[in-house]
Amino acid sequence: MIQAEVIVVGGGPAGATCAWELKKHGIDVLIVDKQPFPRPKLCAGWITPRVMADLDLTPQDYPHRILTYRSIVFHFKGVPMPVPTCQYSIRRVEFDDFLLRRADVPVFSHQVQKIRQSGDKYIIDDKFQCTWLVGAGGTHCPVYKFLFARIHPRDPKQCIATAEKEFAWHCKDRQCRLWFFDKGLPGYAWYVPKQKGYLNIGIGGKLNALKKRGQNINAHWLDFVEKLSRKGLVCGRRFSPRGHIYYLRGDTKNTRNKNALLIGDAAGLATCDMGEGIGPAVESGKIAARSIATGQPFCLAPVTRWSLPQILAGPWIAKKIHL
Repeated sequence: MIQAEVIVVGGGPAGATCAWELKKHGIDVLIVDKQPFPRPKLCAGWITPRVMADLDLTPQDYPHRILTYRSIVFHFKGVPMPVPTCQYSIRRVEFDDFLLRRADVPVFSHQVQKIRQSGDKYIIDDKFQCTWLVGAGGTHCPVYKFLFARIHPRDPKQCIATAEKEFAWHCKDRQCRLWFFDKGLPGYAWYVPKQKGYLNIGIGGKLNALKKRGQNINAHWLDFVEKLSRKGLVCGRRFSPRGHIYYLRGDTKNTRNKNALLIGDAAGLATCDMGEGIGPAVESGKIAARSIATGQPFCLAPVTRWSLPQILAGPWIAKKIHL
C-alpha cells in the first residue's frame, strides 16, 4: 500500500496548489487523479492578478501562453461597456500541467472507487493510505461523494451549466467580451482570446432557472454562435461544444470532516457573480495546506466571494504587486 501523510485527490489548480504549499512546509504529500496530465480542461481560462500573486508568478515567469487584458467589454442588451482592468487568459491544458509539475510531488493516475476510514487513517481502494485527505477533484470529487455528501449538501439553485469550446483560431478581435442575460439567459456568454492563436467561447447559466423557464443551455449556445457569426468574430465553423456543471459559492461551514478537507470546486467555491473558479481554487488550496501544516483552523470564509471588485481593481492590484 502506498502511504503518505497527506493525499490530495485531484491535480487541478486547487490540488496542485495545496500540494505545492504542503511540500514547502516539509509535509509528505502525493496526488491521485483519474487522468494523466497534460489534458484538456473545459474552462474560459481567466485568471486575476490575485491568482498570479498567490502563485508567486508574474506573466514573465510563466512559460506558456498568457495574454494580458487591459480592458474587458461587458455587453448588456446590445450595449457595449468597456471596463479598464488588468486580467489574464491562459490555456488550462498548459496551466494545470505547469502547476502540477511545479508542485514536484508524486502523482498517481488512479480513478478512486471507494474511500473508507480505518482508525485515524483514510484508505483509498486498498491501494493508498493517509492521515489527511484533501478533496480537490471538482464537482464530482469522490472525497465529496464518500465523506461529505450528507453533511455538505449542495444547493441546486447554485448549480451552473455550461457549454463551451476551445480551438485554434487567429482572432481578428483580441478583446475579451462578455454578454449578459441575452434572451433571458440566467448567466452570461464569453469570448476569450488566448495568446498565439487560440480562442475559448462559451456560455453558462443557472441550471435550476433554465429548467423553470423550459429552456436548456444548448438552445442558448446556438443563439450565441449565431451572434458570433453575425458580428464576424467566428465565421465558417461548425461547433460540437462540451459541457459541465459546477456550483457557485454557498455555505462553507461543513467543508471539514475530521481530517478530510474540501477545496476548489469540490467545496463549491466559484464566485457568486462571475462563476470564476481558479482564484477560489488556489486560495482554498493554500488555506488547506497551511491548516494541515500549522494546525490553524480550516476556514474557507476568507476565500474570494465576488469577482467584479477584482476586475474593477485590476490595474491597481497589478501595479501594487508589480505584475
